[in-house]
Amino acid sequence: MENEIAILSHIIKRRRSIFPVSYTRQEIPVTVIRQILESANYAPTHKLTEPWRFMVFRNEGKTKLGIELARLYKESTPAPQFLQKKYDSITEKIAQSSCVIALNAQLHPDKVPEWEELAALACAVQNMALTAEALNVGAYWSSPGMIANLKEYLNLGGQEKCFGLFYMGYHNEEPREAKRTPMAEKIKWIES
Repeated sequence: MENEIAILSHIIKRRRSIFPVSYTRQEIPVTVIRQILESANYAPTHKLTEPWRFMVFRNEGKTKLGIELARLYKESTPAPQFLQKKYDSITEKIAQSSCVIALNAQLHPDKVPEWEELAALACAVQNMALTAEALNVGAYWSSPGMIANLKEYLNLGGQEKCFGLFYMGYHNEEPREAKRTPMAEKIKWIES
């Protein structure tokens, strides 16, 4: 039991967002992607709605997603605010990733509020991030403004919503220590 908590604590404390610029060209095998996604399925979920829905973009599918995101950025950005560098970085970030996973939720407004479904999705994504870390796969959750306009492209149903993109890739980043304030500053003990 002590060994399990030591391993879990080590993975939690080591996990960092690793960005596509740091990814190598090594492809993540489908079996590893499935293992990362399988861990998401064990997140807590109120009323067992299991709202998480994922779309894995690889190869040409990933390239097309990048083109669509860039198009949406250009279309939704007023000319004075448009940045060619940002436009180019959208497709570049996708190209640098081994895969990109759309983080969607199937909402159940008749059963639970949307925030609870989002909390369940976030827990599922945390499971993915920890599993990716344990497998030495870099990952990070991005929520660019364009995701609000991806519903049609992703062919989402009436109660489905995209909450972000999960970029993944192998990397050679050195582990770095977390910058966190002490937990004692964030806790109030009430015992009477």
